[in-house]
Order: sequence, then structure tokens, then C-alpha cells
Amino acid sequence: MATYNEQVGKRLRSIRKQRGLSLQDVQRLSNQEFKAAVLGAYERGERSLSLPRLHRLAKFFGVPIGQLLPQEEVGERGATAGPTGGVTIDLTNVENLSGQDSMVIERFLRGIQMLRQDFNGKVLTIRGDDLRTLAMLLDQTEESFSDHLDDLGVTAEGT
Repeated sequence: MATYNEQVGKRLRSIRKQRGLSLQDVQRLSNQEFKAAVLGAYERGERSLSLPRLHRLAKFFGVPIGQLLPQEEVGERGATAGPTGGVTIDLTNVENLSGQDSMVIERFLRGIQMLRQDFNGKVLTIRGDDLRTLAMLLDQTEESFSDHLDDLGVTAEGT
């Protein structure tokens, strides 16, 4: 069984890779705050992270600090095939939204990302049930909301 430091390191490496960053990229983008060699040692579980340092890394990667900590019930998080009727959202286009619906949409999608621990930052597929829930939150039917997402330009090509 992996040590706690190794589990934290595995989470850290996973999030860094989901962001498409190398160790050297992190060093450069953090203005040398996170040296590649030290970050690699954290990821391998060879060094312990202090809480302030862990907090700064979470902030750097744009994730809640809890996402860098090992999960207690790892076995329950496997991906399952969702019902049909979902839609793939281009998260880069969501960032450019404005208007009264944008805050609700962004908050809802961030919640899904946290539940799935999916921080790739590019696209997110929401299932039919998620789409229905989001439509209800915005007082729309599922069909009209799906069209609304198309009109907003946030659905990814081919969905």
C-alpha cells in the first residue's frame, strides 16, 4: 500500500498532467516558486508538503486543496457509462459567457468537475440527468436548454 506522501504525489501528478504541464512548465509558469526537481520529489512521495505549500500548489493549478489529498473511498469513483442524451461542453467557451445564466452554468459545471475529479480544463461531457437538472435550475425545458447551449456556442463540435 502506498504511503500518504505517495498518494498525495499521485494526485498532484494527475492534476499536473490533466493540465498538460511538464515539471519544467510548472517551474517556469510559477516563476521558479515550484522547482521541477522538488515538485518531482513531491510527486514520487519522497518529500512531504507543508500545508501552506500544498495550498499554493492548489491555487497554482486552480483546484480546491482537497483535490490534492487522497480520497478515502477510491473504489467508488470509477467512471460509469451514463444515460444517452448528454452533451459535451467546451469549457474554454464557457469562460467567455456573460449574462444571468452564466454564473449558474459555470458553478454547476465546476461542481461536476469536482465530483468527477476532472480538471483537464478543455471539455466536459454532462449526462442527460445533469442536463435536465441544469435546465430546471434555469427554469427551462431540457430541449430548449440544449438549444440554448448551442446558441451560446458552448457545445463542443459533434455533439
